[in-house]
Amino acid sequence: MDKPMSDISFRFMSLGYKFRDLFKPRKDVLSEVDIRPGSHVLDYGCGPGSYSVIAAELVGKTGKVYALDIQPLAVRTVRNAASKKGLTNIETIRSDCATGLEDSSIDVVLLYDTYHSLGAPDAVLAELHRVLRPNGILSFNDHHMKEDEIVSRLTNRGLFSLSGKGEMTYTFLKQG
Repeated sequence: MDKPMSDISFRFMSLGYKFRDLFKPRKDVLSEVDIRPGSHVLDYGCGPGSYSVIAAELVGKTGKVYALDIQPLAVRTVRNAASKKGLTNIETIRSDCATGLEDSSIDVVLLYDTYHSLGAPDAVLAELHRVLRPNGILSFNDHHMKEDEIVSRLTNRGLFSLSGKGEMTYTFLKQG
């Protein structure tokens, strides 16, 4: 089982994300992803919820966003952010791998800047494959990895195929 970062590290990281988001809004990143009203989205490794909140606005009242993180403070932070914005379509999950979601129930998975730190990346990819609908989208970004490493690691087990590359994200489609 992966260990969550300390609360102080999480708070420091969250502060850094606030500055990042001022100059590079997360909405710009999500514009590369096919998130539509009514979609079901899993933000895996959601951190303070920078993407979760925007995704919840994009999916609207008929959609759902699941914000998953191993860090308890991350889960509380997302809940608080959703409450402040009056978003009732965000559900938080505390886990290091298993989502608890039904098979083929998710349209889009956001896996941003998390993969490099996973203790069991193959298990996580298998779980994401399980919950994605047929032809579901895995939107990926990890600035700690090079392009060839990203493509190789996400496609080598045949679970996903590269569908496209945007300025900030890679899009993989569920296979099989």
